[in-house]
Amino acid sequence: MNPTLNNLQPYPFQKLSKLLDGITPNPLLKPIHLHIGEPKHPTPDFICQELIHNLDGLAHYPTTLGAKWLRASIATWLMRRYRLTALDPDTEVIPVNGSREALFSFAQAVIDVHSAQPPVVVCSNPFYQIYEGAALLAGATPYFLNTLAKNNFVLDFAQLTTDIWSRTQLVYVCSPSNPTGRVMTMEEWQQLFALSDRYGFIIASDECYSEIYFDEDDPPLGALEAARQLGRDGFPRLVVFSSLSKRSNVPGMRSGFVAGDAAILKKFLLYRTYHGSAMNPAVQAASKVAWADEQHVIENRRMYREKFNQAMTILAEHLPVVMPDAAFYLWLKTPISDVEFTQKLYRDYNVNVLPGSYLAREAHGVNPGESFVRIALVAPLADCMEAMERIKDCCI
Repeated sequence: MNPTLNNLQPYPFQKLSKLLDGITPNPLLKPIHLHIGEPKHPTPDFICQELIHNLDGLAHYPTTLGAKWLRASIATWLMRRYRLTALDPDTEVIPVNGSREALFSFAQAVIDVHSAQPPVVVCSNPFYQIYEGAALLAGATPYFLNTLAKNNFVLDFAQLTTDIWSRTQLVYVCSPSNPTGRVMTMEEWQQLFALSDRYGFIIASDECYSEIYFDEDDPPLGALEAARQLGRDGFPRLVVFSSLSKRSNVPGMRSGFVAGDAAILKKFLLYRTYHGSAMNPAVQAASKVAWADEQHVIENRRMYREKFNQAMTILAEHLPVVMPDAAFYLWLKTPISDVEFTQKLYRDYNVNVLPGSYLAREAHGVNPGESFVRIALVAPLADCMEAMERIKDCCI
């Protein structure tokens, strides 16, 4: 067996299951699950119908690069959404089976374990655990940039030494962030691009929450958009990862894309050809129409906005809750340890949330997830508001 498998930590939900094992939740209250970031809004009917109408595609092997009409649909959406002047669907876009598998496999394709210095992968902390696992199984060492509430969760690149940056081959960023919901600023992108130019590392920008935001006139800044505004033609050493899962409420469809630097994507496509990552033809057809429609996404945002507005009203009177920039998580400061709070909330109020410390690693002398819980506002409105009332009671 690959010995690096022994370096992988249990997934956060495995740790949560173990934490709550043996605890009997309050039987007088119905369970409300807010620990997993799985969208619960209905999948739009037109996407389901397109999937059904194209089931005859199952009789054919799909190509790894995907159908040109799907890549064109994704490229059109990217240019419209991020005000790009040009994007080549033949060389700068690849459909993938959800952003998760692509984020993992990307590290396997780009990390050079035979480099002169031991390779490093950098990511923010707290973080999506796939980044760490991808780094470890690619033969690299993960290093973390703590994002702290006292600094408004800004990426402080000065936390790492010149020696670490000189060994860095890949940087994972997530904007809007999981779990804090913060969106990276143009200043942060400028700093990161400058570091990439200096040290030659690749940037993997995870943007799967980009379409869940609260002001229709102010969508989150994306990496490709930042690169364009800064005159970085061809998106050097930059690849963006996105998905329909959150945007269109189709997590089970496993449909997303990568876009950016054509030279990197050419090599990544070669890797994927051997990896066996071609997208189901019926899913490709459904994905095409999903990327082409915005009305269902606007309605999706309306539902999340309603939940967040009501949640803030309920919690703000008693808790130091902060509205995120985007995404569907509340990153809530707890009055006791995050682990104890999670247990208490489950035992006494039958609500599941995720301890923040399970989404982070100790780095630079601190675990930045400690004393926070991640709350995914994915359940129906009534359930979410009932959960907010219980959380408030748990803190009083």
